[in-house]
Amino acid sequence: MPQPSPRHEIAHLGHVELFTPEPEKSLDFFVRVLGLTENGADGDSVYLRTWDDYEHHSLKLTAAKTSGVGRTAVRATSEEALKRRVVALEERGLGVGWEDGDAGIGPTYVFRDPDGHELEVYWETERYRPPEHLRPALKNQAQAYPGRGVGVRRLDHVNYLAREAEVNGRFVCDALGGRVTEQIQLDSGVISGQWTHFAQKSYDIVYTNDWTKSSGRLHHIAFATDTREDILRAADIALDNGVHIETGPHKHAIQQTFFLYVYEPGGNRVELCNPTGRLIFAPDWEPVTWTEAERAKGQAWGLKTIESFHTHGTPPVD
Repeated sequence: MPQPSPRHEIAHLGHVELFTPEPEKSLDFFVRVLGLTENGADGDSVYLRTWDDYEHHSLKLTAAKTSGVGRTAVRATSEEALKRRVVALEERGLGVGWEDGDAGIGPTYVFRDPDGHELEVYWETERYRPPEHLRPALKNQAQAYPGRGVGVRRLDHVNYLAREAEVNGRFVCDALGGRVTEQIQLDSGVISGQWTHFAQKSYDIVYTNDWTKSSGRLHHIAFATDTREDILRAADIALDNGVHIETGPHKHAIQQTFFLYVYEPGGNRVELCNPTGRLIFAPDWEPVTWTEAERAKGQAWGLKTIESFHTHGTPPVD
C-alpha cells in the first residue's frame, strides 16, 4: 500500500527553547516588555506563553552559559502522522529517540536537522486552561489580553542559521512534509535562504546560510502581533525600556512581513512581526525565488539591510 504524502502531517510550530546567560533580565524582557505570561518552571527553565497560543507554552526560557536556541517543537496532526514522521526521521539517520515531553505535551520524538539543530515532534498536548484572573470574555480566545508591553499574540516562526540552507530546507520538506514558499538564489546558484511552511501560514521554519560556516546557530525567533500599528508601538516601548533596536520598523520584500528586530538581554535576536493577511492557499504553490540583485535593493520600501543582520547570530562565534 502506498504511503500517504507527508504534506499536512505537521500542524504547526509548537514552541521554542531559548538559552540566555541573563535569565532574570531575559525573563523581565519577555514578560514585561513583550507581554508574555509565566506558566510554570522546571529547574533552570521558565515556561512562557503568548495570550492566544492554545497550548501550555510558546517559549521555554532556559538559563545557560551562552545565548542560542535549544529544542524546537512541532506538533503532528495525529498519532498516526507522528508515527509516520518518526519512521521518516529514522530512515534519514537523524532520529535521537523518544522522551517524556516537557510540561504540557505527551511523548515526544527528538531529532536533529542536518545542521544539528535539535527538534522534537509530538501529538498529545494540554489545552491551556487560564486561571480566573486570566480568563477571557470570549470563549474562543485562549487567554485574556494581558494589556502589558507589546502584547504579542502568538509565536510565529524560527529562523535558523545553517551551513547549507537548501539542504535543511529539503529536509523539512522531505521528512516533515513542509513546503518552500520563498527562497534566495545567489548568482553562483547557491540557495542562501529558504522559507518553509506546514499549513496556510506563509512560513514556520526558515534557514539562512551562516556566514561563519558554523552549525546549530540561531538567527532569530519571531512573535506575531495583531496589527502593523502594534509594531510601531513596539518600537516606542523598546526605546523607553532601553532595548536595542537593530532595524525597523519596516516591511520585508520577502513574505511582505511588517517587522521590528530587537535584541533581548541574553543577546538573542527577536523579531516582532505582523504578516498582514498573507496566507498560502494554492495546493500547487511554486517557490518564489529572489535573485541576488533583487535582494541588494533592500527591503520592500528601500531600507537597506543592516550589516549586523548578516553577521549577528547566537551563540556568538569568536
